[in-house]
This record gives sequence, structure tokens and C-alpha cells, in this order.
Amino acid sequence: MIQFITPQLSDRERVDAYFLPSGYRCCEYAFTNIFAWRDAFREKIGECAGYLTVRCNDSRYFWPAGQGDIRPMLRALEEDAASLGNRLSLYSLTEGEKERLEGLFPGKFDYTLVRDGFDYCYDINRLADLTGKKLHAKRNHIHRFEEHYPGWTTEEIGPHNLQECIALNEDWEAAAAAAGHEDWNAQEGCEALRRCLYHQQELGLEGLALRGNGKLVAFTMGKSLGGDTYDVFFEKAYADIQGAYPMINREFARWVRAHHPEIVYLNREDDMGEENLRKAKLSYHPDLLLEKYVAELKEGAAL
Repeated sequence: MIQFITPQLSDRERVDAYFLPSGYRCCEYAFTNIFAWRDAFREKIGECAGYLTVRCNDSRYFWPAGQGDIRPMLRALEEDAASLGNRLSLYSLTEGEKERLEGLFPGKFDYTLVRDGFDYCYDINRLADLTGKKLHAKRNHIHRFEEHYPGWTTEEIGPHNLQECIALNEDWEAAAAAAGHEDWNAQEGCEALRRCLYHQQELGLEGLALRGNGKLVAFTMGKSLGGDTYDVFFEKAYADIQGAYPMINREFARWVRAHHPEIVYLNREDDMGEENLRKAKLSYHPDLLLEKYVAELKEGAAL
């Protein structure tokens, strides 16, 4: 029987050893996300036969990352699911993983696209340069910011400004609650961000902060997924400051491009089914909408 444990900071290197070489672009395959959201989704990690997976809410498993024959791992997950009274359910399968699973176990699974979980990936040069007619509105918002804050600056996130980032996150959460917009996603998102800020160095997170008139008005954090894709985990700004969001977006894209020349895509993660978030992400016209499937073992089927 596969053993599952709650991920701790000490598990980072072990998990990265599976995730980073995998080439997976999905945001699920980042230790930071697993650690940050572990309480919200009751996430636990488990290893078997050269593969590692994450179990969520005792009901669903990430498509495993690793090397070699994956069938022993999938059968171990089938056994674990059965012990919890469930049929095996695998999440975060791209088209390639879906085809691989179907090739291994033809006709055993039902597949469902999960639109709320699609990742929005953007060519890093487009976000860094904001060229073209489609991004004209973003450039206008940035111009407004530059007009109001002609002495704006950016700086890397570290011990010297961490408390200011924490304060901005708390201000954002309070403003969302006052406006009646603090739903479960917002609450858990702020808590996940808090965990990342408190453990920035241990998680190896990179980040950039934006100042206007000396005040920290926006910040963002991310990390490479190990291949050609960089995951932007969080982005926060004061909503009443016009242009703060597109400004920190552009500046971080430029920072990543300068520090990670191998990066082709910025993964700005999914929209969790939130209408406003989906509208905002679509407004940047993603170059790659990373589709994800859930694969459910058919009733009566066995691996």
C-alpha cells in the first residue's frame, strides 16, 4: 500500500527531483503550490515504483511524475482509492498524458475536460514588450501609472521588504472582505500567499515588488518549473491604483527574461472558474491554453 504524507519544507528537494525533470508545464507540478495549498485541498504526497503523485481531498490524484513503467504506480493508486471507498480519479492530464493512459489501459477510463483548471501560458516576450494592437489597452494603463508615479521603481523581494508585501496582502484581503468579494478562493489564496511569504527563502521563491512614490503598491512571486516554463504563483496590487497590475506583470516578465534566458512561457495558472479572473487572463490573449483532463476509472473496470 502506498503511503501518503503531508508535505513539509524538508520534502522540497525530494519532490523537485521528480517534478523538475518531468517537463510538465502545469502549475500543479510545483512544490510551492503543493506546500502553499496543502491545507486548503488536504494535499499529501506519495511515492511508488519511481513515481511521485499528490492526493487531494482523499479523492483525486495528480498524474504521477517520474521515470520508468508507470503501471505499478497507477495500480497502487487504484488500491489506495479503493481503500478510501473511491474509484481511481486522476487529475491534471494534458492531451499527451491522456493518450498515454489510454494506450496503457484502453477503454478503462472516462475523460472529462476541466475548463476551470486550464493554465494560461504566455510568450514571455509578448508580456515583457506588450507589442501589438491586442495589448494596446495594457500599454495605456501602464502609461497612466507612469504619469502618476514618474519615479516608480522595482526591487527584488527579500527580507528588507517582506513585511511590506505581507501588509499589502492583508490590505488586499480586507478590501475584498469589505466589498463582499472574499469567497473561499480569495481567503485560501491569501493564506497560501502568506505561507509563501513567510517561507520565501526555504521555498527558493523569486519575486519583484513595485513602488510608487516610495510606497510598495504591487508585488509578484514565481519560480521556474524546470523546463521552458516559469510559474507565476501570486500577484497582488492595490486595485485602486490604475496600472499597478499590468505594470508589475510587465516588469516581472522583463525580470524573468533577463535572469532566465531559457524561459519561453510564463504560466499564470488557472482561473478557478472565477469570471473576473478569467476575463483578466483572457485579456492578455494567452499563447497556450493548457487543457487538462480528469480521468475516472470506469465502474467495474480494473487495472
